[in-house]
Amino acid sequence: MESMSWNKLLNNTRLGGRPPKSEIGRSPFHSDHDKVIFSGAFRRLARKTQVHPLATNDHVHNRLTHSLEVACVGRTLGVRVGQELLNQRLIPEQHSAADIGDIVQTACLAHDIGNPPFGHTGEEAIRHWFSTDGGARLIEQLPFYEATDLRQFEGNAQGFRVLTTSEYHPNEGGMRLTYASLAAFIKYPWLAGDALNKQRPIQNKFGVYVSELSLFEEVAKASGLLKLGEGWWCRHPLAHLMEISDDFCYAILDLEDGVEMGILEWDKVFEILCLVLGDDQKNQLLKEIEGMKVGRRLSMVRGKVISAFVDAGVAAFMNNHDAIMSGRVNGLLDLCDSNVRACVSAAKGLARDEIFQHPRKVELEIGAYSTVSTLLNVSCAAALDYVKKGSADDSKTKRVVDLLGLDLSSIDHQSGVTKEYAIIRQVLDYVSGMTDNYAIHLARQFNGLG
Repeated sequence: MESMSWNKLLNNTRLGGRPPKSEIGRSPFHSDHDKVIFSGAFRRLARKTQVHPLATNDHVHNRLTHSLEVACVGRTLGVRVGQELLNQRLIPEQHSAADIGDIVQTACLAHDIGNPPFGHTGEEAIRHWFSTDGGARLIEQLPFYEATDLRQFEGNAQGFRVLTTSEYHPNEGGMRLTYASLAAFIKYPWLAGDALNKQRPIQNKFGVYVSELSLFEEVAKASGLLKLGEGWWCRHPLAHLMEISDDFCYAILDLEDGVEMGILEWDKVFEILCLVLGDDQKNQLLKEIEGMKVGRRLSMVRGKVISAFVDAGVAAFMNNHDAIMSGRVNGLLDLCDSNVRACVSAAKGLARDEIFQHPRKVELEIGAYSTVSTLLNVSCAAALDYVKKGSADDSKTKRVVDLLGLDLSSIDHQSGVTKEYAIIRQVLDYVSGMTDNYAIHLARQFNGLG
């Protein structure tokens, strides 16, 4: 059976075939990490919803703190797996365990970088607008794959666009990360149209827009991913570690936020998290946290639970190494210890039933639809008028185009997509890049309510 090669999977050449720099004390993969950290798109995650929109409690997670915590777990998983791979002589000796850790950490830092304001509700609001009277008529003449990209807006695919197209060097390689880090970032290596047609393992997720298809194929070939079909490749093995790091953090940190905000009871959360701890460990922990405030209890339990999660993740990866390398694994969590699976499943269920349905959260999310609709109504109308005329004739269109920073000259040089699709992609770069606060501010301004 065909298998991937770690020699190609750890390709440190940068997007576009650019050779990596030789720097003292910093590998190309560590440089990738720094490029993401210093980007404006990453910095704006500080004002984007993780679970609770516009939270006033400073202890509640936003997208930035969540991404940093996922990166910490991912780095540990990567280093641990990297050391096992070295011990078993499965990766070339010129690479270190730290290289694996850096690649996974970079992918984890960037895993939410394409998410719009208001989190998953923002994604749904954009999809809703392009599927209803607001935007449906604007894209009805577009080719199937282009229209599907817009109707199925996806933060994962937008993230790949941020990394490769819109940030740092627009349309000239973006952040110019290494092939290894970019490949490890892609959780769903296929297009929206194919997922919608039920031709891919997951039907409601995709990782690449048609506008970045050629870049995706360049990354896939350079890193030695296995081609499974037209526009479809298997996952990079380290993408599994990025995904499971996110799963682990969701399981713990969503519940922490629920306790912090008074939505969940401590005892219920403690019972779920202790599913991964032995009886002796649990009893010892009960003695240690007795009399502590809830905030301190959470930090005491968190460390032990994450340690158990990491152990399980490393074991699952190494025990299924050959299947992963042949592209036969769709998710690492399903291969973890049963107690870990039960813990993550119970945690997600509790969050879904009691946190995601909280009245204040739902109220703010409903408002997000109006905000996103206003932004897209004004922006897309002006942008398409701009494309149609080749210039911004009337003053309103000119002001909107200038505000969005639209670049018609770059559209003229994009091959394989229509001008209308290319300009709407630029609008979505701007809108999805907004923070929650700025999106609300700008929508009020557009409505004359500033």
